[in-house]
Amino acid sequence: MYKALLSIVFVISFLFSTQEASAQDRVFDLGFEFQAYPTGLIPGLRLESGFAGQHAVHLRLGYNWLRHQGYGVHEDERGDGYGFTVGYKYYFKPGFERWFLGVKNDIWWNEVDWMDNIGQNNEVSGTTNITVVQPTLEAGIALPVGDSWFFSPTIAFGYEVNVVTEGEPTGEGAIILLGFTFGKRW
Repeated sequence: MYKALLSIVFVISFLFSTQEASAQDRVFDLGFEFQAYPTGLIPGLRLESGFAGQHAVHLRLGYNWLRHQGYGVHEDERGDGYGFTVGYKYYFKPGFERWFLGVKNDIWWNEVDWMDNIGQNNEVSGTTNITVVQPTLEAGIALPVGDSWFFSPTIAFGYEVNVVTEGEPTGEGAIILLGFTFGKRW
């Protein structure tokens, strides 16, 4: 947990660092981000700092609500947890608009309740605490909405790895996420 807090402090200090740049080469975004994947939902608060006209770094603080159902190790896996995302984006057009590609990594601390042999005499259940690392590649488009607002739909592909497991193993593997960010740009 200590390392996660240090990482967050580092990213926030980077986002707010001052550099000699014109207003056109640097922007700051604050927005609501939502992602959905086949077995869960992730709402969050996203901060992004654009620099050098086409590059950006971002941080998301979020909540991961998961329902692996039968796609995990057990017959039913349900849980939730908090975490954060650190990432980088490259905009193809100067001015931080239109199409972009990025790479990001999520870290989630989830608690998963699981069940096997549901409805049978030998039904088994338990709880597992997991720390998840989720590197992904992301593509999207940033669309201006009025003078200082934007809407940005995205698609991301990656892999979910349970790096710390306290309890029975739970689902992990390839992941696809569809999402959007809506926010204000300065």
